[in-house]
Amino acid sequence: MATGERILIVESDPDIADLIARQSLQPLGYQVIVMGDPASALMSAVQTPPELIIANINLPGLSGKDLLTALNSHGVQSPLIVIAEKKQEADAIQAFRLGASDVIFWPVRDTEVVSIVERALRQTKEKRERLKLDLQLKSANEEQQKRLRDLTTIVTMVKSVISITDQRLLFDRILENVLQLAEADICWLMLRDERTKTYLLRSQRNLPEAWAKKMNQPLDDGISSLVAQSGHSLLMNGSPLQKFKVAALGKAVGVIPIKIQNEVIGLLIAVRKKDREINRDGQILLEAMADFASISLVNARLFRALEQTAENARTGEKHRHAALDAMREVIHGELQAAGYPLNFVLTEMPGALNAEQKQALRSVQEALSRLSRSSENTMIPASPKNKSS
Repeated sequence: MATGERILIVESDPDIADLIARQSLQPLGYQVIVMGDPASALMSAVQTPPELIIANINLPGLSGKDLLTALNSHGVQSPLIVIAEKKQEADAIQAFRLGASDVIFWPVRDTEVVSIVERALRQTKEKRERLKLDLQLKSANEEQQKRLRDLTTIVTMVKSVISITDQRLLFDRILENVLQLAEADICWLMLRDERTKTYLLRSQRNLPEAWAKKMNQPLDDGISSLVAQSGHSLLMNGSPLQKFKVAALGKAVGVIPIKIQNEVIGLLIAVRKKDREINRDGQILLEAMADFASISLVNARLFRALEQTAENARTGEKHRHAALDAMREVIHGELQAAGYPLNFVLTEMPGALNAEQKQALRSVQEALSRLSRSSENTMIPASPKNKSS
């Protein structure tokens, strides 16, 4: 049963037009338009292409073959069935060569007309379904290719976060990936200054000169401050964006917070010049880039903390060596001070000593000597840097 397809019949003979249109097709629900003038029919088909065209080869002024050529030149894709007389097989074959889909040889029964029309429409429908399926497959393939590229970019970014120690270079790499992943035209990154608590421009891609010269300074785009306060990503496009300064750069924007433990310490902004919203997938990819920036900032903080700890340890080691050196000097001086009177007494110049007194004093002298040697041998050696200095 027909579903209201529009069929244009180009026929100057009223008997043929009546049999095909009124008797054969209209009772089945087809929307049939009959036109006897080929030029008018051509204009109508160009303006509103029907689902099917039926045209007589023997039209006055403009033959059916000429009409077929004219339709092709205007890019009309509607299938065309030609009407020919029984002895016009050669003309029908030529019409097929020009692109006709079928032929009706006159005289004809109404059932045969219906069969030919339904076959032509069915073939057209199948062709459209195949084309639709091809487009769907192409779109799905392109989407899969994009996902593969995005995944490759993410993996590469992970390697960069691990291997790149220069934070400026890493931020540049992040923004390069933002342009690709978010299909953005402009992007930039701002970090919070811990002293002033304002967000400063630290890296950018494709910003206009008037904006780019704000490097290492606050950059007011009219929208980032909202994200800094809320801590949530913000995607906007179209007319709602017009009230913000960033609308001077494009018609779609995504602002993503860079966080450390729920604290917003930076902002990642991507702008599209065309009014094409950044969808949920684009938001996820942008948030992944913001996470990489956060990881790099955490790594930088940890590295600075480790450097400070190491420096404190080196300073403490120097102080310990200095204290031990000072203690050694004190001990050495005290031992020398104690040894002199002991040696003097052992000379017996102050008075004679008995054997027991001499033995006691020599024992003390030997103990002091051992203590002196022990203090010198147990001192921790100075570091190579200290020795060289």
